[in-house]
Amino acid sequence: MVRSMTGYGRETAEIEGTRLTIEVRSVNHRFLDISAKMPRTFLFLEDKMKKLIKNDISRGRVDVYVTMEGEGITERSLKVDWDLLEQYINQLKVVKGHYGLTGDVSVDIVTKLEDLFTVQETDQHQDELQQMLLDSLQKAVGKLVDMRKDEGDALRDDLKARLGEVRNFVNQLEDRRELVIDTYKNRIKSRIQEYVRESFQIEDSRIMQEVALLAEKGDITEEITRLHSHIDQFSSTLGKQQSIGRQLDFIVQEMHREVNTIGSKSNDAKISEWVVSLKSEIEKMKEQVQNVE
Repeated sequence: MVRSMTGYGRETAEIEGTRLTIEVRSVNHRFLDISAKMPRTFLFLEDKMKKLIKNDISRGRVDVYVTMEGEGITERSLKVDWDLLEQYINQLKVVKGHYGLTGDVSVDIVTKLEDLFTVQETDQHQDELQQMLLDSLQKAVGKLVDMRKDEGDALRDDLKARLGEVRNFVNQLEDRRELVIDTYKNRIKSRIQEYVRESFQIEDSRIMQEVALLAEKGDITEEITRLHSHIDQFSSTLGKQQSIGRQLDFIVQEMHREVNTIGSKSNDAKISEWVVSLKSEIEKMKEQVQNVE
């Protein structure tokens, strides 16, 4: 199955006047990299969220955004440390008597004393919100996966079309190979005979042996055979029901290597022209494969 690494999913849910919005975005990446941005209230759920995502996604950079709107889930209350306040007042009275100070301990003074007042936060509907977050994340990831599948179908069709073009070029190379070898042999033999002329005789078998050795250096039979194998392997890999991006990338690199070798071996203008076209198609395939999961 060909799946793209690019996708987007969004889900919202509400409970008791609080709205949660989950957004999940993914782009291509060599490995699976998950990043989550959310309110501190949900930070302890990060590991569970990542495990949930890993169940459906094996490669890509995945960003999760959690936003919370509405009345909120936190109830605030003010607490007074009465024991500490009692100590403050008693000590203020001691200081007042010791130094002969005048005046009363006012509310203004009390409010300026440190650590007397603390704000306590109590989370409401915590369990329900946690479950709602995980359920919403699952739905958002499902939408993202659906988009990755749709884009993957388009990638598969494009790769199949380009693979067909590559196969056609390789078939043409194979058909021309014998003609190039014969032409190469005749050219070498002609040059040898031109140089030696009639000054001395060289056995024809000896000439053919040398011609064969030189022609072998320019023979592209092995490269064409390997290219056919890579093409078949690429085609079969497209049908696998698993993550195939890395395997396709490796095959494309091997195809590019064989085409480069053909280009360096051949002195034929037509083959050189086809090599350029082959490189162009394979390079486009490589770009597309970079986004396959």
